Amino acid sequence: MNQSMKIKFLLADDDRDDQEILIEAILEEEPDTKINTVFNGQQVLDYLAERSPDNWPSLIILDYKMPVMNATEVLEKIQDIKVLKVVWSTSSQPEHMQICRQLGAAEYFIKPNNRPELKAMVQELFRLCNR
Repeated sequence: MNQSMKIKFLLADDDRDDQEILIEAILEEEPDTKINTVFNGQQVLDYLAERSPDNWPSLIILDYKMPVMNATEVLEKIQDIKVLKVVWSTSSQPEHMQICRQLGAAEYFIKPNNRPELKAMVQELFRLCNR
C-alpha cells in the first residue's frame, strides 16, 4: 500500500475557491488522500478537540489570514501537538514567514499563481508527510 494513501489533510481557508483549487490539485496528485475543510482557525481547534489524536490529520494546512482566528493564533494554541502544520498565504512578508516557523509551521507557502507552482507545492506537502 502506498504510504500516502493513509494521509489525511485538514485544510483551513475561508476562501472556497482557494480550497477547491488546492483540493483538486491534491487529489490529482494522490486520489486516495482524505481532505477535511474548515473556514477559520477556531474550527481547526474544534476539529482537533472533537477527535482523539489517532484520528487527527497527518497535516494541517492553514491560510494565514482567516476570520475568527488567523494562522499565527492557531499555531500558538497547537504548537505542542504532534501534527505537521504548514501555512499558505498570499502574503510574502518575511516577518509572517518567520513567526509562523517559530510557532511550529514546517513550511510557509506563497499561494501559487499557476498550475506548475501549485503542483510543486502539493508535491512538497506529500514529501513533508512522508518524511
